[in-house]
Amino acid sequence: MEGTALSGGDETLRENQHQMIYLTRRAEFSASHYYHSPALSPEENKRLYGKCNNPHGHGHNYVLEVTVRGEVDGRSGMVVDLKQLKEVLHCEVLEVLDHRFLNEEVPVFRHLIPTTENLAVEIWRMLAPKLAFCELHRIRLYETPDLYVDYFGPEDGPAVAKDIAGPSLSRRAGTCSG
Repeated sequence: MEGTALSGGDETLRENQHQMIYLTRRAEFSASHYYHSPALSPEENKRLYGKCNNPHGHGHNYVLEVTVRGEVDGRSGMVVDLKQLKEVLHCEVLEVLDHRFLNEEVPVFRHLIPTTENLAVEIWRMLAPKLAFCELHRIRLYETPDLYVDYFGPEDGPAVAKDIAGPSLSRRAGTCSG
C-alpha cells in the first residue's frame, strides 16, 4: 500500500503491510467411507485395506484446516475477511461432506477411493475456485488426532489449481487408519 497516508501511531501498520501472513481456519465434519479398488481382486482389497474394506464402512470425525496466505491489508489490518472464508468453507465443503457416506453420497467418490489423501485433494478442488478473494496455501485434513494429510495444491501452484478445478482429476489410493 505504498503512498497510503497513515496518521500518527500507524507505523506498525505500515511495517506489516509487506509481510506474508498465513491464516488458518479450522472446521470439523463427520463422514463415513470404505476403501475398495475395482482394479483389485476381493482378496487383494482385503489384504491391502483390511477392515477398511468393509462395504458397510466406518466413520471419522475429521478436522479440516484451511490455510490461506497474503499480505495484511492496510485498511482492514487483515489478510482475508474471516466471515467470507468461513461462509465459503461451510457452503463448498461442510454442506457437501458432513454426515455423508462418502462412497455413496458424494459423486466424486463413487469412482475415487475416499482416502484421506484423495479427500484433501478434492477439498482443495472444491475451495480453490471459490477463494478468488485470497490465495489458498494448504489443506490439512486430520482423519484421527495422530494422522493427517497436508496438501499444498498441484505441483504447478495455486493458479493452476483454479484453472483445473473440476469434479475429479485424482485417481490415487492411500492408506487407512481405520
